[in-house]
Amino acid sequence: MLYQQVASELRRAIYSGVLGPGAQLPTEAQLMEDHGVSRNTVRLALGELVNEGLVTRTPRRGTVVRDRRPLLIYPQRELEPQPSGELREAFAYAVAQEGRAPSQYIEVLTVSPVEEIASRLELADGELAVVRRRLRFVDGQPYNTNDSYFPRDLVADSEIARPGDIARGANRVLEELGHAQVRVVDDIWARMPNQEEAERLQLELGTPVMVYVRVGFDGADMPVRVAVSVLPADKHLIRYELDRR
Repeated sequence: MLYQQVASELRRAIYSGVLGPGAQLPTEAQLMEDHGVSRNTVRLALGELVNEGLVTRTPRRGTVVRDRRPLLIYPQRELEPQPSGELREAFAYAVAQEGRAPSQYIEVLTVSPVEEIASRLELADGELAVVRRRLRFVDGQPYNTNDSYFPRDLVADSEIARPGDIARGANRVLEELGHAQVRVVDDIWARMPNQEEAERLQLELGTPVMVYVRVGFDGADMPVRVAVSVLPADKHLIRYELDRR
C-alpha cells in the first residue's frame, strides 16, 4: 500500500540517523508533494510511525522524531548461529547490531514457580526452577525485563544457576548441556504495567507494555526454558519475517 511505502522511507531515515531525535519531519503538504500521494495517505503513514513509537505529533511543532528510538526485535533470529568469534548473549548481540550499548542487572534465584511457569516447563508438583531475572538497559536507559526459567535439575551444576552474566548466553550453555533449543513457541499480549514494572522501567503514566513469553524445546521436545519479557510499548518494535522462497 502507498502509505506503507511512505512510512518505510521515513522509518529508514529515522533508523539511519538522517532524521535524528528531535528532528522535525516534513509537513503533510511537503510529503504529499514529495511522494505524489494524498493527504489521507500521508496521515496513515505518519499514524503508523506514531503507533511504533518513532515520532510524536504536536499542534505547534508538527511531527517530531522521538528521543527514545524503539529497539527493533527479530524474535526469529534468537536461535540463529552468530558469526564465528562473536558469540554473545542474544539480547546484547541484537542491541549491538543496531549500534547501541547493551547492559543488564541480573539476579539468580531458585524458586517454586507459579502455575503458569510450572505448567509451561512441565514440572511435577514440588519441582523447582532456576530463574535469571534481568533488568535490561539500552544506552543507559531501562528498556525491558526478562525472567528466564529453567528446570533446576537440568541446570543446577551449570553457569545458569550461578550469579553473574553469561557472556555467550544461557542458550549456548543449554547446547553444551545437550539440550539445544530446536523449537520455540511464542505468546505475546498487551496490558497495562503493574506498579513494580512501572517503577523498574521508569514508565511514563499511561504507557502500556507487551508481555512476550517464549518456551524453548530441545530435540526430545522437552521444554527447557521459559522466558518472560515485559516490553514497554513505546520502546520496542517486534518484527517477524516469513519467507516461503
